[in-house]
Amino acid sequence: MVIVMEKRKTKKEIVRMLLMNNELDEKDEEELLDLLVDQPIAIDVDKQEEAKMSFGDRVADKVSEIAGSWTFIIIFILFLVGWVILNTVILVEGKEIDPYPFILLNLVLSCIAAIQAPIIMMSQNRQAAKDSLRNQNDYRTDLKSELILESLHDHINVMIKNQKKIIKLLEGDNNE
Repeated sequence: MVIVMEKRKTKKEIVRMLLMNNELDEKDEEELLDLLVDQPIAIDVDKQEEAKMSFGDRVADKVSEIAGSWTFIIIFILFLVGWVILNTVILVEGKEIDPYPFILLNLVLSCIAAIQAPIIMMSQNRQAAKDSLRNQNDYRTDLKSELILESLHDHINVMIKNQKKIIKLLEGDNNE
């Protein structure tokens, strides 16, 4: 009777195979392997990012939160309509703050846009970096789960083989 030993891959070999498509340098790959195989890898990206946020980051987030709300849009529309009504209907000709074609209003709007756009972009860039960290964390978690499932599958296969051996032995005892 020839017993064919199936060469089982170690967890590190499996992870290496899964990472072959990625362009990781050797140091990053080893760090990822150790993380996946030996340590818990789930992290709270939001808490980690919040701990690193500077005052400017918090301001950028707050400005983006306010500028991207319906409340801001409605208030800003009311401000624009009020500005136009004030300078065309309410104030007497010659005493307007900003007569038609509303050059001062255009200057104010341009300044607001010039300041608001980079602040919103800073917030979006930080959010994109946070999303990237979250994606990396999800990938690592999925990879580790896959390794654990593979291991559980192997253990179940061993248990099934052992149960079949036990059943054969029991059936052999009953036949004698």
